[in-house]
Amino acid sequence: MASQSKGKPTPEVTQLKLVSQLRKAVGGNVRQYGMMIALLLLVALFQVLTDGLFLQPRNVTSLLVQNGYILILAIGMVMVIIAGHIDLSVGSVCAFVGATVALAMKAWSLPWPLAILLGLALGILVGIWQGYWVAYVGIPAFIVTLAGMLLFRGLDLMILNAQSITVPDEFQKIANGYLPDFGPDLGYHNPTLLLTLAAIGAVVWFEFRRLADLKKYQMPRPFMPVTVIKLSLIGVILIAFGLLLASYQVSRWWVWILFGLVIIYTFITQRTVIGRHIYAVGGNRNASRLSGVNTERIDFFVMVNMAFLSAIAGMVFTAYLNAANPKDGVGFELDAIAAVFIGGAAVTGGVGTVIGSMVGGLVMGVLNLGLANLSVDSNVIQIIKGLVLLAAVAFDVVSKAQGKPSFIGAIMRAFSSKK
Repeated sequence: MASQSKGKPTPEVTQLKLVSQLRKAVGGNVRQYGMMIALLLLVALFQVLTDGLFLQPRNVTSLLVQNGYILILAIGMVMVIIAGHIDLSVGSVCAFVGATVALAMKAWSLPWPLAILLGLALGILVGIWQGYWVAYVGIPAFIVTLAGMLLFRGLDLMILNAQSITVPDEFQKIANGYLPDFGPDLGYHNPTLLLTLAAIGAVVWFEFRRLADLKKYQMPRPFMPVTVIKLSLIGVILIAFGLLLASYQVSRWWVWILFGLVIIYTFITQRTVIGRHIYAVGGNRNASRLSGVNTERIDFFVMVNMAFLSAIAGMVFTAYLNAANPKDGVGFELDAIAAVFIGGAAVTGGVGTVIGSMVGGLVMGVLNLGLANLSVDSNVIQIIKGLVLLAAVAFDVVSKAQGKPSFIGAIMRAFSSKK
């Protein structure tokens, strides 16, 4: 028996080890995993309440299209919040850039590709303006971006002069255009299938690169079955979602834009020096400065990056509506901030992920669309969204203050205690 215990682990020991590793994997990111579970439960709930209407391909496509610009903003906002700041100007910057690009194409006859470059350059200039005051003058980002919200909203209204400016059909295709199908007829939209496979490949690549880093620096690595279970669940969800969209036989251009941005910024935040510095600055600014991190440069970068992504979101939204309107961008900053916090970012900074912010944005989008399908009054929808945001942030604050374990962790412990 003794020799047997020193050799190959018994099934009971392996089971306990697996449960322990699962508990660590889930408990370490309880809010992010909790929101993923909440998202799946919300989808299942609305699917039942709408008698199967909610997961119709056309409905799911509408969910993505109506929330695409918020998801783009959330990518930049999560980096701002991780660094310990907040940006209240993104809605106004979206409107300002959208109005300027629309005016350039209509009044100045600027070709739409050049108009897009103009919009991107304008976003970078806005970011440089706001980043300078935050990073090098030391004015809190809350104040700088509050001033920016008023400034760029005023410029937007001056450009539009209380009128709408339509955009050319070619520009509208950014949000409303469809990627043509190609390849054999499989009954699905082939580009969407390829996008799904690329998403699964990216998830697997990031996970194994993370494991390689842990091995390189001789840090403890998760039990391999845990990694397999994690990747399998994510793969199943992505395949189901991809097949659902592919069955609609369409794939909008902006979906590829969003997918590319998620991959790029996940790589930046997880695999680059500047990404690690953003987390370090948000976690402990003074310690980061003493260890040699250029905190001013990090602050400047996140503000410029946020304005750059605001410009992209503004042009996508303008293309989606086929025109720039005076009321564009109203409340965008609040939706983006809510998506980030619901997706697992910490109020105090230093914690958050791009994927988590996407989950948070989808939670808000599912609530909007599901409740609208049930003909719930728009005022009630706003109340529910506000309560969801408050609950998400309260969970983070209370858990951190009291050091309470997650409910998922409690379930895992109860399971592991059973013989």
